[in-house]
Amino acid sequence: MAERMAFLTTPRAERARRDARARLGDRREVYRPGALLPVVGGQAERCMDCGLPFCHAACPLGNLVPEWNRLVADADWRAAAARLLATNNFPEFTGRLCPAPCESACVLAIDGDAVTIKNVELAIADRAWAEGWDAAQPPERPEPGGRVAVIGSGPAGLAAAQQLTRAGHATTVYERADRAGGLLRYGIPPFRLEKHRLERRLAQLRAEGTEFRTGVWAGRDVTGEQLRAGYDAVVVAVGAGAWRVPAVPGCELAGVHPAMEYLTWANRVDEGDRAVSPLSARGRRVVVVGGGDTASDCLGTALREGAASVTQLDINPCPPERRGPGQPWPVHPKVYRETTSHEELAGRAGASSLSLSSSGEERATSGEEGRSSSAGGRVFAAVTVGFEPGPDGRLAAVRYAEAEPGDRGPRAGTERVLPAQLALLALGFVGPEPDQPLYAQLGLGIGPEGTLERDDGFGTAADGVFVAGDAGRGQSLIVWAIAEGRAVAAAVDRYLRGRTELPSPVRASARALTL
Repeated sequence: MAERMAFLTTPRAERARRDARARLGDRREVYRPGALLPVVGGQAERCMDCGLPFCHAACPLGNLVPEWNRLVADADWRAAAARLLATNNFPEFTGRLCPAPCESACVLAIDGDAVTIKNVELAIADRAWAEGWDAAQPPERPEPGGRVAVIGSGPAGLAAAQQLTRAGHATTVYERADRAGGLLRYGIPPFRLEKHRLERRLAQLRAEGTEFRTGVWAGRDVTGEQLRAGYDAVVVAVGAGAWRVPAVPGCELAGVHPAMEYLTWANRVDEGDRAVSPLSARGRRVVVVGGGDTASDCLGTALREGAASVTQLDINPCPPERRGPGQPWPVHPKVYRETTSHEELAGRAGASSLSLSSSGEERATSGEEGRSSSAGGRVFAAVTVGFEPGPDGRLAAVRYAEAEPGDRGPRAGTERVLPAQLALLALGFVGPEPDQPLYAQLGLGIGPEGTLERDDGFGTAADGVFVAGDAGRGQSLIVWAIAEGRAVAAAVDRYLRGRTELPSPVRASARALTL
């Protein structure tokens, strides 16, 4: 029998990771194989089974967290898998990639350490695959359905396609890249998501009846008019591929690249397309501009490629260790976090995390006080002010300064120069790629925020055309993409049949839990 008061006696424990230095010798996932199950049962016992589980509200999928926590604590793994798969098409992805806002909303996080919800989810997902519980679900005797085209094969497109196929609709996914998966394939490095897991899920979708057409650019290779003529409904889930570029001198220099361009080439090497990336960091001094997950992915990739040094410039000040008064529970707070890539950076030659002081001097925020090294480091409150060329016209240095509080402009007298041969811009995305012919062909408009216009039910001004995922929401989390994919599938099913039994976890206007 599980311990019902374990939250009072059992401390939080994370999944064990492989040694940080050893991880740099390969591209495999960072976790120790088989190291999850021995601890996850005890962590599931820590769940308080709250009367009002705020973890539900924090997760747009509405995951039944207390239910599958209790089932795992009671060692009923199959029932736990059924509860998890009832709300999440791809828990093996979210369990590895989501920043877990559900944990921030855990009642235990009010004044302590949250349940390791993400680790429990991952353990259930992996065991479900191992035991054959997450099997293909082709429609057995489907009602006459419609023909649906899904444009884009990221998590939103894949979730929509799977739900529609299982409901009996003939669903075809169009992907302009040579392989399906979107950012899951070419934007996420394998040390966070090994691609055999993606291939396994794609094989499941094919077994259920979903058709994939890769290497087909919707709007060019197949026009919007052809899609409207050949399908009863069209779902546009093209993501937010327009990356943000800083308005500073030198962005056009050779050696300055968007982060996603760099990560795509690195992932292609891992896929076996090339022996070496044309943007390889090997032997170069690398500067990563940005402070989010994409910046961290660039950091870990550059370290594995053998960069001479890697420095990350984050315009935000170093956040506090725990949530402050301006970030009350249950919102997902901005607190100091170290990713596995930061662990690896710190393990290389004593690299430290740094923050600029008001005098422009660097001060250490972790590691040995005041120490910097040839390995690079993590610099907070640092605003990039320009990229400088060398005699050959290529990038030779990055200029940065202390960011002023408030407007985050450069503070006078604090400018510094950092030698660099490769600068990676990981500043996020502003919306779907502009000027794509598909939008006009389908009659889609772009709103003031740069996203494709849609109503609260994911429909557009064009009859039978729907928009889901980051293309309509803007840059967001994988859980929001999957939730929108599930919701747009319900909207399409209702459009085609006049009713639906598919779950619709979010509206298009729904937003994350904030103040």
